[in-house]
Formats: sequence, C-alpha cells, structure tokens
Amino acid sequence: MSTHSATIRIAAAVLAGPDGRVLVVRKRGTRIFIQPGGKIEPGEAPLEALCREVREELDLVIDPASASYLGRFSAPAAHEAGATVVAEAYWLVIQSAPAPQAEIEEIRWVDPAAVDALELAILSREHILPAYRSAR
Repeated sequence: MSTHSATIRIAAAVLAGPDGRVLVVRKRGTRIFIQPGGKIEPGEAPLEALCREVREELDLVIDPASASYLGRFSAPAAHEAGATVVAEAYWLVIQSAPAPQAEIEEIRWVDPAAVDALELAILSREHILPAYRSAR
C-alpha cells in the first residue's frame, strides 16, 4: 500500500460573462461545484486540455489566444478522496451561452466575490477565484 496520495493534473477555467459573473459546474451525482475543465491527458498541453474539456462539458469553443493564465494551484480533490488536484488555471471572457453536456448536471453563474453560500471546491474557493479577483 502506497503512502503517497494520487495527484490529478487538470486544466481549469474561470469563464466570465459580460456581466462579470463566472460559471461554475456540478457533475452528475455530486453536490460540490467546481470550475469547468478537466484532466490533462498524457502529452497534452494544459490549454489544449482546457479547450477540449470546455467543448465536451459545455459545448463551447474557446480561442486559446484569449486565455489569461492565472497560475498553478493545488488543493485536496473535491470528488476523489485522498487525492490532490493540481490545476493550471486560465481566465476567459465568453460571449456565447454554455450548455451542460456529458457529465455536467448543473451550471450556475455566480458573483466571484459572493460564493459563501455555495458548496464550492476548496481549489475554487481558496485559490482560483481569489486569483481571478486579483487579476481582473
């Protein structure tokens, strides 16, 4: 038995609408909201993974050139006990409406400075959204 916890490498997006609210998603069968995005496949660049995942999860085509890098953040995984998630996070302003696809059960637009009442992943609440608020 290994004493090392699993590390999950992901690309995560702060998708901002024209009104300044940001999109969070909830996967089917879970209660915690997370940033859109997903696992980076072997040999895939983080931004490539982000574009692929956002297309699969939300039916959005994003322009990688429009993404602003927020940083690399790490926190306990929201949906995999004992695992740590390491995220390459990007911020993008989107104009088109996302539609939940694949494993996404719910999407919600939220004020990034007022998420206290929302069940939100530690990665989003303590790292990604504060970085976004500082960057914009």
